[in-house]
Amino acid sequence: MSLEAAFWEALQAIARERGNTINGLVAQIDRERAGNLSSAIRVFVLRDLQERQAG
Repeated sequence: MSLEAAFWEALQAIARERGNTINGLVAQIDRERAGNLSSAIRVFVLRDLQERQAG
């Protein structure tokens, strides 16, 4: 799986805030995804950011 450094950093921050590990969070995203895993992670990070801005 290939992700840009910014996505890895954001994913790590999200996992830390949720009391999870990156592996745990990726496993959750993997179970719920419809497309490829890299794209699903990018969408997850984007949606998390959008929810923070809206909230």
